[in-house]
Amino acid sequence: MGQEKEIMGAEPFKIKMVEPIRLIPRVERVKRMEEAYFNVFRLKPDDVYIDLLTDSGTSAMSDYQWAGLMMGDESYAGSRNFYHLEQVVQDLMGFRYVIPTHQGRPAENILFSALIQPGQMVPGNAHFDTTAAHIRHKKGIPVNLPIPEALRTGEFHPFKGNVNIGELEALLNQEGKNIPFFLMTITNNTGGGQPVSMENIRKAREITSKYRIPLYFDAARFAENAYFIKEREEGYRDRSIKAIVKEMMSHGDGCVMSAKKDGLVNMGGFICTNDEGVYQRCGELLILMEGFLTYGGLSGRDLEVMARGLEEVVSEDYLTYRIRQVRYLGERLMDAGIPIIHPTGGHAVYIDGRAFLPHIPQSQFPAQVTSVELYMEAGVRSLEIGTVAFARKDEKTGETIYPPLDLTRLAIPRRVYTDRHMDVVAEGVIRISKRKESIRGLKINWEPKVLRHFLAKFSRV
Repeated sequence: MGQEKEIMGAEPFKIKMVEPIRLIPRVERVKRMEEAYFNVFRLKPDDVYIDLLTDSGTSAMSDYQWAGLMMGDESYAGSRNFYHLEQVVQDLMGFRYVIPTHQGRPAENILFSALIQPGQMVPGNAHFDTTAAHIRHKKGIPVNLPIPEALRTGEFHPFKGNVNIGELEALLNQEGKNIPFFLMTITNNTGGGQPVSMENIRKAREITSKYRIPLYFDAARFAENAYFIKEREEGYRDRSIKAIVKEMMSHGDGCVMSAKKDGLVNMGGFICTNDEGVYQRCGELLILMEGFLTYGGLSGRDLEVMARGLEEVVSEDYLTYRIRQVRYLGERLMDAGIPIIHPTGGHAVYIDGRAFLPHIPQSQFPAQVTSVELYMEAGVRSLEIGTVAFARKDEKTGETIYPPLDLTRLAIPRRVYTDRHMDVVAEGVIRISKRKESIRGLKINWEPKVLRHFLAKFSRV
């Protein structure tokens, strides 16, 4: 008999519980979108069929995590669940101090409050919108240093999340005394969920060490980044995910973490640091803003499920399934001629809004329009990461500074949807592409002063 062919692609879990979802009629979807002022954040979940707004806090927890809920120690000080979390994080990442927070934003708020002085510059491979907003809130200046390939959406590069090493060294050489730390985001959400290579991390560490600048990670999707290193970088194919994670983190002084992504939980996060002084300053701010050092704004049961999620996320079987599902959706869209960031990243597929709707100028938000149309077409909620999120006024000239990319993100929750759901998403995008010449742009009627994409109100041009 010939050699049996290996069966590939099945989810590494079986389904124990289901949650009903419903596609409301198209006429109702159009009405809901108009009532929401063409802003998907204003839609109600019951009106959404497949929700790809975010992969943050939307994971399905495992039976092991649900069992952990019953082991919550709700002691105000000294919860045993914190010590389990601390042990898991120290074993996985190798950092000395672990400070729990209720999600990634307070982790950023506290660490940045401890480190940033007004007027200081914070370079990174590419800051996400909320990260940049927190830097500006501390009167700092966010600086993005992506590689050129990161801006070429259709061009393949295995590590588009890399920082531009030459530009980083030039900036540190010129402004080093005015830089409190360097932030490496893994994977790079703003640039398409793209990974950072170990070589790039190592070189960034060498340069920051040369100028005595601390290196911190935004580690929200650290496990997905490690998987790409194992898959694409020479010398790592036979290394375990845990070993790759440990090596990545060995090049950093600490991290901020939204565990709502690769922690596989609905709420939770933490700060890590090796610096005792930073730990003490962050600890004081934590008690002021979040809670005591051993709960940080979370219940004991939340701490326990976060620890267990971090244990599970480094499973190679899980990560293979996770990356494959994202890739499956991306390949379906590419086969249909839909312009996306290539290759697909770890947590989402990103449609190039300007290439998809070339007749709509960037000032009329083509990626936002794509998100609006996808909901009305197929009941799928997605997110604009482009002009609405990142464009800003030049303080001197008053002119609008547009971001280089205008993207619609299809963020896939972990362990939630099947490939058939991905087919529905792809088919919806394809149907839009067949009538795209008739689609009109949007204009903003009202916007808040900070992070406008969450609350802005639009109307058709």
